[in-house]
Amino acid sequence: MKNVNNFIGACKEPVMVIVTELLLGGTLRKYLLNLRPRCLDMRVAVGFALDIARAMECLHSHGIIHRDLKPENLILTADHKTVKLADFGLAREETLTEMMTAETGTYRWMAPELYSTVTLRHGEKKHYNHKVDAYSFAIVLWELIHNKLPFEGMSNLQAAYAAAFKNVRPSAENLPEDLALIVTSCWKEDPNDRPNFSQIIQMLLHYLSMISPPEPIIPQRIFKSNAVLPPESPGTSSLMAIRDDAGDTPKTEMEEKPKGFFFCFNQCY
Repeated sequence: MKNVNNFIGACKEPVMVIVTELLLGGTLRKYLLNLRPRCLDMRVAVGFALDIARAMECLHSHGIIHRDLKPENLILTADHKTVKLADFGLAREETLTEMMTAETGTYRWMAPELYSTVTLRHGEKKHYNHKVDAYSFAIVLWELIHNKLPFEGMSNLQAAYAAAFKNVRPSAENLPEDLALIVTSCWKEDPNDRPNFSQIIQMLLHYLSMISPPEPIIPQRIFKSNAVLPPESPGTSSLMAIRDDAGDTPKTEMEEKPKGFFFCFNQCY
């Protein structure tokens, strides 16, 4: 999976170390800050959102919740054309029976169900599921489009309180209709009403198809009846790997699913 930071290895002795691939493009947060006050081209913004959604779909398909999706944990490749999901320090396997730690993540991007109407003690457990990542994705997508800090003018705790207890969200009024639908559906208060990442990918692909210019039609060359035709080219299809729905990832045989917490990384690569 090209949109997840490649896990290489780990060790506990002499010190605990996790080794991942080196990404030289910096964080999405730094990239956006350097661009301000300008905004990303809409096609670029939606393309980055697709990268993030595909990474999240990979994690969720293996039963893993990230729980800290934000621009600081999204890294660009050196050419600034691809975004990869990183920092799995708060990621965990999702189960239907276990309670999970409340208030996990970063307040400004944290889903409202991670809070409680009653003040939670440090480390208290609570029921929630993978839809917390869909909420965080909506805030990141809004940020990609506007290149502004969500809940601007509020502290992190104020933003979290407003989202959790007053159902406040960043304004979606100036978004194109289809994008507004994606954003507002992903940050709905009820997690059951939020789409999963497979649905999010399809919605983003549909919007991208509407804003991207159609590919030019190249007219066929006309040869005279007595002309000698050049030898037939093998065609690019014979030189390129068959690609999946959006043309991003070459299809390869699925490896046998490894076990353990890092099985997702091995599966994705």
